[in-house]
This record gives sequence, C-alpha cells and structure tokens, in this order.
Amino acid sequence: MNYTPKQIVTELDKYIIGQTKAKKAVAVALRNRYRRSRLSPEMRSEITPKNIVMSGPTGVGKTEIARRLAKLVGAPFVKVEATKYTEVGYVGRDVESMVRDLVEVAVRMVKDNKKHEVEAKVMPLVENRLVDALFQNRRVTTVEVNRDMLFEELHSGKCEDEIVEVVVLDTPKPIMALGGNEISLGSMFDGLNPPKHKKKKMTVKHARDVLLQEESEKIIDMDNVNEEAIALAEEQGIIFIDEIDKIIGKSQATNSADVSREGVQRDILPIVEGSTVPTKYGNVKTDFILFIAAGAFHVSKMEDMIPELQGRFPIRVELESLTKDDFKKILTTPKNAVTVQYSNLLKVDNINLVFKEDALDEIAEMAARENETSEDLGARRLHTIMEALLEDVSFNATGEHPMLDILIDKNYVLSVFKDRQSKYDLKKYVL
Repeated sequence: MNYTPKQIVTELDKYIIGQTKAKKAVAVALRNRYRRSRLSPEMRSEITPKNIVMSGPTGVGKTEIARRLAKLVGAPFVKVEATKYTEVGYVGRDVESMVRDLVEVAVRMVKDNKKHEVEAKVMPLVENRLVDALFQNRRVTTVEVNRDMLFEELHSGKCEDEIVEVVVLDTPKPIMALGGNEISLGSMFDGLNPPKHKKKKMTVKHARDVLLQEESEKIIDMDNVNEEAIALAEEQGIIFIDEIDKIIGKSQATNSADVSREGVQRDILPIVEGSTVPTKYGNVKTDFILFIAAGAFHVSKMEDMIPELQGRFPIRVELESLTKDDFKKILTTPKNAVTVQYSNLLKVDNINLVFKEDALDEIAEMAARENETSEDLGARRLHTIMEALLEDVSFNATGEHPMLDILIDKNYVLSVFKDRQSKYDLKKYVL
C-alpha cells in the first residue's frame, strides 16, 4: 500500500506514543522506496536506501517502530540481535545468516499468498480426504454411513474436534549445523527416493490445515515462489539490527573480546554496503535492503563505531526518555494499551476492571519516578507496576462467580505500593 509519510506516522501513532523524530525518519525512508519504484530502471539502480540508526534507552519504542512499519506495508522483516554474531573464524553465527533469515520470511510470505490463491481449487480434494477419514472412523461403530451426511457435517463444523487418522507426507526435520544454519538431510535425496508417507491422528480442524498445505504445495510452482521471494527480499526487505551498541567496544579497549566485536562490525559492513549473499533459494543482493539499527548507547557512543559503518547509516535519530504524560497516554491511547490488555485478560474470569483517572495519574507518576531513580526501563516499567498492582485480583479470580466490577482508584494504588512510596519519601532527606 502506498502510504504517504503523514499516513505512516498516523498509523504508527495508534501503537507508539511520542518519538515523532523516529517516526518521521522511517516514514520518509519507506516513502522513498515507493518513489524509487516509480523511476526508470536506469535511475532506480542508482538510488540506494538511506539506512537509519536509532539510539535511546530500552523500552521507548525502537523495535516496535520497525516491527509495526514492516507489518503496515507487508514487507519481509527480520529482527536480529547484533550480539548473536561472531567474527569470521570464530564459532557462532556469521552475519550473512541475517540475509538468509530475511529470504526465509519472504519465501513464507509468497508461499502463503500463493496458497490463498489456489485454496478454492484444492479445497474439494482436501474435503474428500477428510470425508474418507471420517468414513473410516464411523464404520467402526456404525454399519451404515452416508458420505453426503458426512459432507454436511464437515461444512457445518460439527466434527471439528473429532479425531481422525490421515495419511500425510513425512517431511524430514531440519537439523542445526555449525553456525546456526539449518540443513535438511532428507531434502538432499529428494530426487532419488520416492516421498514417504505416514499415518497421523489429529483433529479434523488440524487435519484440514495440514492437508490444505500438502495439496497446495503440489500445484504451486516452487521455482516461481523462490524467484518472487528473492525479488521481494531484495527490493522491499527490512533488516532490524538490535543491540548494535553491544558490538562497539570503548575507544581505548584492546582486549580480545573487543577485537572480536570490531570484527563483527567489519563483517556487517559489506552486507549493509551491498553484496551478494548465497542462500539455498539463490543469490540475494543486499544493495536495496533497508537496514535499521538500534541500541541504547549507554556505555559506547555512535561515534565509537568504525567510520565505514557510521557512513552506511546516514540517518541518526535519538529517541527520548518517556515522561509522565507519555506513560499516561501509553496506559490509555494505543489500540493495545496496557489497561485494555489486563481488562480483557480478567474478563475471562468474570472480572471487570474499571480504572479511575486519578489511578492512571498515580501509575504514570510512579513509572516516571522509578525510571528516574533507578534503571530507565521505558514503557516496560509499566508491566512491572501493573503486575504488582493486579497480583491479588489475578490470584483470587476464579471465573466461578458472576461478573464483578473492580474499581482501581488512587487510594487502591497507594495501598498496594505503600512500601515503595515510603522509599521515595525518604529520598528528599538524602543529600
């Protein structure tokens, strides 16, 4: 979908509070992709995406911005931890595996789209196999079984939880190789041996999904899927490299661990700059993949990155710590607000939580104060406070009683956190 930068920011505002600079930066980067796609092939090959590096304390929305962005446009997206990678020559994952992970996501996306396209065509075959399985089930207890009646039951959803035995393709499970890559030994000999089948017992609901996947793969051209997936990953892929500050040693550091960290930076450099990475689906060029890096940068600074890598991330955005007003908005404004999440959870056990305005003010004040006086955990601090606040309610809710209204006001919050409150009262006497 061709969102304008303002529309992208509006969509992100539904889930992320504040951080306007970061939202604008990613919105412009995304719109530039659309603008590039409208150019001539000659000009398009000259324009590369401008990668972004975000710095800010944990829990302020760095990862969430990138994740929501990819979801918004339906682009292949993968989040990786920079600390997982090791320099070439050391045991561990090599940096090229992030591109392989991105291609896997793209293949899955394209395959899902193709599956939806052929679903109507293969559904009669799936239903026939399910009816055969139900027929065998019923014959054990009933002499006369009507197939037409079984079709009716299948369509009406009456037998979704019935256990049936179906014959499915036996796919060998991949094993993890050195460096974190997956290798499927069975797939190496696909052309030599006929495919193996096995009988499995499962519910009708589960069997429908398994058989639909199996029948769809028979008519989907996997070569086309792989080609489309590689093109999708190359042109629209987004790789989010989190904790990039953890692979940056201090300026004066000379120990071996920091040497290895600098090696990881050097290995990441050609991937970000643009190179060709071999994958099991084909070669992937990384020239036009958008890279978004993020880190807290508490100990090290952005300037401590090797200069070449700094140059590959021209857009720098600093995210601000959350204030009391931000916490208040997080509790009420987003679609997935914390209070909404807990209310829906406890409604399952017939508890209707009602949060008063003064309670929300007190929770926001407490979260802001805790982040100032101890480690800054950002919005994650709210989960700590909410869990402690609702511990008794969650523990005593059984669902065996009628719907109860539980009022959460300022007095209730203060009574739960009276020990914590006295700690802050003593702070004013500390010189």
